[in-house]
This record gives sequence, C-alpha cells and structure tokens, in this order.
Amino acid sequence: MMKEDIKNSSAVAAIQRIKDAEEDARKIVREAREKTAVRIIQDAHDEAKKIKERHLAQARKKAEEQKKVMIQKAKKEAEDIRKNAEEKIDSIKKKAAKTMSQAIDKVSERIKQFMEKGEL
Repeated sequence: MMKEDIKNSSAVAAIQRIKDAEEDARKIVREAREKTAVRIIQDAHDEAKKIKERHLAQARKKAEEQKKVMIQKAKKEAEDIRKNAEEKIDSIKKKAAKTMSQAIDKVSERIKQFMEKGEL
C-alpha cells in the first residue's frame, strides 16, 4: 500500500506539475497576445501620427503656396491701381495746366482791357 501511495503521490505531483506547466504556458500565451496587441496599437498610433504630420505638412505647403499667389496678385493689383492713379494725376495736371494757361490769358486780357478802356 505504501508503494501505491508513493506512486499515487508521484503521479499526483506529476499531474500537478503538468497542470502548473499548462497554466504557465497559457499565461505566457496570454501575456504574448496582450503585448502583441499593445505593440500593434502603438504601431498603429505611431503610423497615424506620421500620416497626420505628413498631411499637415502638405496642407501648410499648399497654404503657403496659395498665400504667395495671393500676395503676388495683390501686389500686381496695387501696382495697377498706382499706375492708374498716376495716369489720372498726370491727366488732371495737364488739364489744370491748360485751363490755368487759358485762365491767365483771359485775366490778362481783362486787365489789359481795364487798363486801356477802364472797363471789364
């Protein structure tokens, strides 16, 4: 009976070691899955961050290009307005000079008449 108890005891101990080994194996597999899942999530997060940064960089570049185009357009419009204003000023100056010359001639003629005839 003692031999049988020893055998049973050894068998029970062996079975317990097998169960412990199986539990350890399950634990290792579970931890590996969890670590893999965490790594996959982190990799996905990192990739999403890279994509976001790439899209932001492209958007900034496009916005900067549009800004440059708008600035160039505004500069051209301002230059056109300045030229137009200068042309109008020149035209007004020419008309004023001509009108002033005619006015001076008329005033001179009236002064001359006044001086000669005493009438306006």
